[in-house]
Amino acid sequence: MSRIALVDDDRNILTSVSITLEAEGFEVETYNDGQSALDAFNRKLPDLAVLDIKMPRMDGMDLLQRLRQKTNIPVIFLTSKDDEIDELLGLRMGADDYIRKPFSQRLLVERIRALLRRQEFREGAEAPQSEESRLMERGNLRMDPLRHSVTWKGQDVSLTVTEFLLLQALAQRPGFVKSRDQLMDVAYDDQVYVDDRTIDSHVKRLRKKMRAVDSEFSAIETLYGIGYRYNEE
Repeated sequence: MSRIALVDDDRNILTSVSITLEAEGFEVETYNDGQSALDAFNRKLPDLAVLDIKMPRMDGMDLLQRLRQKTNIPVIFLTSKDDEIDELLGLRMGADDYIRKPFSQRLLVERIRALLRRQEFREGAEAPQSEESRLMERGNLRMDPLRHSVTWKGQDVSLTVTEFLLLQALAQRPGFVKSRDQLMDVAYDDQVYVDDRTIDSHVKRLRKKMRAVDSEFSAIETLYGIGYRYNEE
């Protein structure tokens, strides 16, 4: 049974969403502010966290930043804003997905299941002998899907599940262009809709992490209006 953490200062959302998730077979823990959630996560991490952005004591952005210092558990942001600033900022900081309020609880359940399936696959729970699970080396890049580990020039790089899948998809065939639609298919299930800006934000975050260990990193090339290409270094 997967453990889901809901963090939101709206008690109606905590109550209704937790009832829905428990009916779907999840174990649910609820928190009404970021600091309470962080204190609990320091004792035991959930399998996935759903975070509101605007909360007292510690908001969702601060909580995500603290989480990404030590873990890559899947994180979904809830946002009530009409503009895209918070969503894009959250993705750049390492969130795996976002949903705008008001939202369909069925859609939230499907996105949670999609992220958990990808997380389980990366940990080797499914088809451990498949091609996608094999160790991959491309020049300075080394990826181990079963351990969800990435190194660049021998230095560890910490990636989220989505970032890992996008890098793996690009690096599998160096020199070949992957369109944004193809990368969406890799990173998201069919029932989860995202737009081009979501993929772009993930790639920007991925580049930033790679450049943190190598300021000269340029293996991921943007082909404007087309997509992305991995050039082996």
